[in-house]
Amino acid sequence: MATEATLKAERRQDTGKGVARKLRQAGKLPAVLYGGHEEPVSLVLDAHEATLLFQAISVENTLIQLKVDGESAPVATLVREVQAHPFKNQILHVDLLRVEKGVELELTVPIALQGTATGVRDEAGVLEQMVYELPVRCIPSAIPEELRVDISGLAIGASIHSDQVARPEGVRLLLDEVVTICAVHPPRLAEDVEVSEETEEPAVIGKPSSSEEAEG
Repeated sequence: MATEATLKAERRQDTGKGVARKLRQAGKLPAVLYGGHEEPVSLVLDAHEATLLFQAISVENTLIQLKVDGESAPVATLVREVQAHPFKNQILHVDLLRVEKGVELELTVPIALQGTATGVRDEAGVLEQMVYELPVRCIPSAIPEELRVDISGLAIGASIHSDQVARPEGVRLLLDEVVTICAVHPPRLAEDVEVSEETEEPAVIGKPSSSEEAEG
């Protein structure tokens, strides 16, 4: 089932870069709510509250009950985009999508590997995970918190692919082709020769010494 969280918001009338800059200086975060066959609504969030929430949840697949000041009931939403400053630890803007009950939507769900691969535990193999989330389509009530993948039976040379990942009923993968989620590789071999030994000139049998060359 989908994970849920709550967040407070206020409506804002003024828009533009100058307004957004002043809001951020005041500890506020500009946002917009759209979708659901309704007009987009400009909002303002508490920057500290929103940042703490986004750090604590899986943003892509957590339903956020948005409590808009003046509204009688919260609005179910999903975060569609978080714009961050290129080098400061600061969120600049948030796009929120209205979620309609019973209407399918597209989102990504994180993959959680479960267990320890036998190839790692018993054969000193190396586990490599290539994919960390998968795109899915489902109704809001069926959004999975994560897609769990049991890797305990993986020996060296074995792998798990996207079409092998178990999914809750009503959740469909949105992939054009099968991708490899993870694999177990043979153990990495230590270098046979030290760098210093590799660069040392080998002795040549039968080569005369410098004194022998002089005498010759």
